[in-house]
Amino acid sequence: MSERVLMKGNEAIAEAAIQAGCRFFFGYPITPQNELPEYMSRRMPQVEGTFLQAESEVAAINMVYGAAGAGARVMTSSSSPGISLKQEGISYLAGAELPAVIVNIVRGGPGLGSIQPSQGAYFQAVKGGGHGDYRLLVLAPANLQEAVDLVTEAFDLADLYRNPVLILGDGLLGQMMEPVEFRKLPSRELPPKTWATTGMRHHPHKNIINSLVLDAPGLEKHILHLQEKYARMNLHEQRAKSLHCADAEVVIVAYGSTARIAKTAVMSLRQSGLKVGLFRPVTLWPFPVNTLSELVPKVKAFLTVEMNAGQMVEDVKLAVNGARPVHFYGRMGGMVPTPEEISSECVRVLGGVR
Repeated sequence: MSERVLMKGNEAIAEAAIQAGCRFFFGYPITPQNELPEYMSRRMPQVEGTFLQAESEVAAINMVYGAAGAGARVMTSSSSPGISLKQEGISYLAGAELPAVIVNIVRGGPGLGSIQPSQGAYFQAVKGGGHGDYRLLVLAPANLQEAVDLVTEAFDLADLYRNPVLILGDGLLGQMMEPVEFRKLPSRELPPKTWATTGMRHHPHKNIINSLVLDAPGLEKHILHLQEKYARMNLHEQRAKSLHCADAEVVIVAYGSTARIAKTAVMSLRQSGLKVGLFRPVTLWPFPVNTLSELVPKVKAFLTVEMNAGQMVEDVKLAVNGARPVHFYGRMGGMVPTPEEISSECVRVLGGVR
């Protein structure tokens, strides 16, 4: 068994990427994710990898496109406004079906906003963000061990589906310190990268990577092909974790750092004899509709808690499909909800359904 090491979140994510075989990193500094590229700048030369601080976020994401097109395991990271600048390149990656891992340590917005933690990038992550009919696989860790494990998973999923994978954290996750273990996870069978532009010596046929399709029938055919792939992701990759949902009257729905705070509220409410549960999506896209909808007949109401003005709550409402009330509690601008605030909101919701 590997040794547990106390690490900061950003650095743990970076080391996990290296352990997963990432050998190319292109990025640009922005708070609160700066420790991640800083760590990569030290470690990449030690593993004969390449670190490059690009002149901008736009340049960085297009460098990712080039390395991914050559079949390399490549990653970039940024924080909210920086990810906004990368959106065109992310759309290109999805359109060209190139595997890459993107880390967003989310800060407050809109605009430059603040450097405090936020979940205001949910729409940007799960609804596409850039132009066109495309999807990213979006993973939302709630602690550093899960973040480390999901980084490894992200590279495998990117290769499996030939699609960018986004890890959505926030300033709390990036800056906190926890013990982590870089353990070997079960390997999955991945398809060979016969599509990669590695030269005619490696592949006897000509490989062309492109996202430009000028004729309408051809582009429609390509988009339909992408939609079939996204349907497979939706079928096979929905993931969630739940706590005390079996007998819950009210279920809190929260992800990432907010779910950790909500867990404290749930445990406190349970000690007071109130039947409250926690449902935590691990994949934000595909959203875990199947497991959430199974709870609908059992509970009286849902409470979605987020560090934004209300974004994931829309997907919760779609999953519940009007069968139960869906309430929302949010803090914005870098404000973090407390367990006491969440508990008070749960008591209010419970009072309305009893």
